[in-house]
Amino acid sequence: MAGKKAVTAPPPARAKGSDRSTRERVLTAAFAVFRKRGFSGASTLEIATRAQVSKRDLYALFGSKHAMLTACIRERAKRMRQPLELAAPIPINKKAVKATLIELGTSILRVACHPDVLVVHRLAIAESDRAPEIARTLDRSGREANHAALGAWLAKAQAQGFFGLGDPAAIAAHFLAVLWGGLLIQLLLRVLDAPTPDEIESRARAATEAILSLYPPADD
Repeated sequence: MAGKKAVTAPPPARAKGSDRSTRERVLTAAFAVFRKRGFSGASTLEIATRAQVSKRDLYALFGSKHAMLTACIRERAKRMRQPLELAAPIPINKKAVKATLIELGTSILRVACHPDVLVVHRLAIAESDRAPEIARTLDRSGREANHAALGAWLAKAQAQGFFGLGDPAAIAAHFLAVLWGGLLIQLLLRVLDAPTPDEIESRARAATEAILSLYPPADD
């Protein structure tokens, strides 16, 4: 009929699973391009092409190239903290405290010593003049977040009497310092091969034993 506007159906809504799959695909593509080109040399067009999405979809998911790198860093950092997230909200006994610390140390080293994570560290160093926000993001999402999560968990262990007195944040920093030693800088300089799974667990156990002996529960 003349003068009557045609009615068009709204576009079908995207399934949440589809959005999640697209996001993961974009992050995988973005990391591959960052690794190959560096942060400044990476183009959103190449990332979109690798991920098989449009640039419009790319920017709908991530507002900027920096946001993509931030997401890559945060997801890898989060994997390090999984033992704390999976542990009981309140430590139940001294044995569980020890087991969680060992598992946490193992998880941190396993993830941080992965070649992809070392690439992020080298990228942050290489781009420090042109894009200092990369180093800040890496520090906030990695080191600072790990310290904060461990400190909060240690405070709960102290409240239950399963850990010695002291500033939880300082104890967390001490644990991580003993865990790492000079390993990270040696890996970044490529003067040392990545530790084996057995070596990683051994470092985690040694760091745990050291911290527990320095901050024993009052009744020990």
